[in-house]
Amino acid sequence: MKLLSVVVPCYNEEENVALFYEELTKNDTFFREKDVELELLYIDDGSADKTVEEVKKLREKDERVHLVSFSRNFGKEAAMFAGLEKSKGDYVVVMDVDLQDPPSLLPEMFSYLEQGYDSVATRRVTRKGEPPIRSFFARMFYRLMKKISKTEMMDGARDYRLMTRQMVNAILSMREYNRFTKGIFGWVGFQTKWLEYENVERARGETKWSFWKLLMYSFEGIVAFSTAPLQIAAFMGVFFCIVAFLMILFIIVRKLIFGDPVSGWPSLVCIILMTSGVQFFCTGILGQYLAKAYMEVKKRPIYLVKEEC
Repeated sequence: MKLLSVVVPCYNEEENVALFYEELTKNDTFFREKDVELELLYIDDGSADKTVEEVKKLREKDERVHLVSFSRNFGKEAAMFAGLEKSKGDYVVVMDVDLQDPPSLLPEMFSYLEQGYDSVATRRVTRKGEPPIRSFFARMFYRLMKKISKTEMMDGARDYRLMTRQMVNAILSMREYNRFTKGIFGWVGFQTKWLEYENVERARGETKWSFWKLLMYSFEGIVAFSTAPLQIAAFMGVFFCIVAFLMILFIIVRKLIFGDPVSGWPSLVCIILMTSGVQFFCTGILGQYLAKAYMEVKKRPIYLVKEEC
């Protein structure tokens, strides 16, 4: 029999642990008919509630349930990487525990793997229930990435993805500390089938992703999969050098014709402030790339496990 590993990152999700299990196991009949066994990996990302206790209750009645609990909160990216690394399945699927990734889609996703695809990825065609400003910036991010990155990133893409072991091994070979999995999925390639569905709101609880966290996460993606910001900084430097040269010529000509090089100091102050701002902006861009390189060379572990069963 084949083995399907279900990787479920959790952070303060005690209300959804059992509910997710109930929805997932509704597919048991389908997978038994396909001679596929399930392995359910709950990855606890340093939860402060009773998430771990809820997972242990499930494990007592179903040995297919496993727990990997971190020593602290390392973030969803680390949780997904840990799940992929701990998984033993011939197929692996990453899902959110809040049921925004409907388990009912698994049979259809599995059928596409049988047709020869290496992975089946999901994307939302609507963002119903999401704040308008958040939806707007999300769309702008994907449009921007299409222009500045060669890595495929689909608008509305979820982390909900069913993959073959070959693709999982390729992802695990990328052991970078600063991880942006949506970009990694696209970078490794492989034949992918995109499955569209209407947005599903959380079953219970509140999202852990604030607007600020998502904004910072988008910066992670830009820095990880594009060097365009560095190129923009370089072009801005060249542009302002040209402007400065033209202004020098203007001042010389003005002195020779009018003999008055002193007037216009308010505009000069504005120019100085603007160019200083651009310099700090470009320095900030360089600092972001330098900070990522700094974290990479430290070779710190992506996560630390406190408990595993």
